[in-house]
Amino acid sequence: MTSWVGRTAAEIAAAVREKRATPREVVAEHLARIERLDGRVGAFRVVRAESALAEADEVGGRADLAGLPLAGVPVAVKDNLAVRGESMRLGSAATPDTPAEDDHVTVARLRAAGAVVLGLTNVPELCVFGTTEGVHGTARNPWDISRTAGGSSGGSAAAVAAGMVPIALGNDGMGSLRIPAANCGLVTIKPGTGVVPAGIGDGDWFGMSENGPLATTVEDARLMLSVIADAEVVRPAAGPGTHRIAVSLRSPIAGIAVSRPYTAAARDAAGLLMKAGHQVRRADPPYPVSLSFTSLAHWTAGTSVDAQGLDRSRLTRRTRVHAAVGRRFVGRVRTGESRNELRRRLEPFFAEYDILLTPALARRSPRSEAWHERGWLRNVLANTNYSPMTPPWNLTGWPAMSVPFGTLPSGAPCAVQLVGRPGSEADLLELAAQLEKQHPWERTAPLD
Repeated sequence: MTSWVGRTAAEIAAAVREKRATPREVVAEHLARIERLDGRVGAFRVVRAESALAEADEVGGRADLAGLPLAGVPVAVKDNLAVRGESMRLGSAATPDTPAEDDHVTVARLRAAGAVVLGLTNVPELCVFGTTEGVHGTARNPWDISRTAGGSSGGSAAAVAAGMVPIALGNDGMGSLRIPAANCGLVTIKPGTGVVPAGIGDGDWFGMSENGPLATTVEDARLMLSVIADAEVVRPAAGPGTHRIAVSLRSPIAGIAVSRPYTAAARDAAGLLMKAGHQVRRADPPYPVSLSFTSLAHWTAGTSVDAQGLDRSRLTRRTRVHAAVGRRFVGRVRTGESRNELRRRLEPFFAEYDILLTPALARRSPRSEAWHERGWLRNVLANTNYSPMTPPWNLTGWPAMSVPFGTLPSGAPCAVQLVGRPGSEADLLELAAQLEKQHPWERTAPLD
């Protein structure tokens, strides 16, 4: 009997379209894996076993099955996006347990393309932090369950890395796709502003948050992005070309050192791209000294807005403090001036270079512990010290990817980040595909 666990979304969809597999058998096999492994991993808050099997049967009976790009593909959805009939808890005890009446537009597009939603995945409270734990569960890195999967799309990343689903939907407000993808050995892309509908919380963290895919291959990331963008994000318009690539090994946030495994990964990736014919040079973007303050102001202000209307006594202490700090910044952040100034400062650099290559993280993820029970400052320092590379590209609204590259001394995956100017999603995906071809990675954590 053919096993569909561990296959890519593209492979599963092709098999279902060609009647070599049914959506029900694909979904049932993945549900069995969730039941077997998720007690150790903690990816899911809710598993929709009966509903998913019923929806799989519906997909199998669709008249347009042969044309569905995600025919029968199991998918997980981050628990801050509405799934019809399920509550959306955002990792908190303060949110209502009320079923959503409609799907978020990205979920609706996945279902229209033939995907089947297996469940909603764990997040840190209000999707604030770069570790995923709380009252609804703790998401661990399937490659090293002593470590957090990252956050805030930690449950979605853990589900894909563990082979429970081939793809998952997440989003990224200050690195929330790229951080867990880097920890868990996945491909992700945070698209630029306006490529994919956002609609995440109250105002998308002032327009910084974007929905995007988590996948084990560049092909799957490209396929899922095309579906949720409702556009052909397939290949660069002019085909593969030569790019001017800047390689920067320094943290955008002053005072944070990047550890050797991550700098080595970026150097090695740069060497591969140079051999592929690209123009590669060491060059650091002109990050302003004020970037750490700008990042903190936007990070906390977004939480302050999201916490409005919730019973604060039911929020954890770290979230309450985060929101309280952010209240004083909301007015300043709403003007958008600091983000505009950052774009103006960085635009000349991206006129000289097409792509920026950096380490994806500064160091491996923190241990998987009860971070939600710890103080605010301890959480902020832990998050900032390991994941300073991602916030600038939410502030600018420009596309950025995390791509697996190499391994850490523990054997867990390492990763690099690719950043481009607005509209460069296809170019980033093409470069990621070149890295994948020249330096392939192990796609699923060996949990069995």
